[in-house]
Amino acid sequence: MKVENPDAAWAKQVLREVALRATAARVAVLKLLATTDGPLSHAEVVQALADFGFDQSTLFRCLNEIADAGLVTRLDLGDQTRRFELRESSSEKEFTHPHFMCVDCGELSCMEDFSVQINPSRGPRRDKLGTITEIMIRGHCGQCQTSQ
Repeated sequence: MKVENPDAAWAKQVLREVALRATAARVAVLKLLATTDGPLSHAEVVQALADFGFDQSTLFRCLNEIADAGLVTRLDLGDQTRRFELRESSSEKEFTHPHFMCVDCGELSCMEDFSVQINPSRGPRRDKLGTITEIMIRGHCGQCQTSQ
């Protein structure tokens, strides 16, 4: 989710609303996630915030703390790399949008402009499934497909 002009005051307010202290690292991480078009890995956050002098472990803790507070979604896409994305809603069970991962280059994209419909069968299997919180679609991105 992208936020229009996320400044330090916005980040501090968001952190206070979930009873987290507005540390410099948390503010920087929230501002970064609010300005990106898709989920970021811990390594990408570390690289993007390198000029601020935060160490890797501080940023790792910040990402997990703000995820535990419900401000960001922690995506586990099966490739051993967790990614983090600013949430559109504070409801942990609310599905927001699907993601697309290229099986060739690993590029991850948000599919906010797409509609995905799942029609489960009726009966006890439907109730057993529970609530869908994430949809991951894998395939070949346009760039990899044209280079083959």
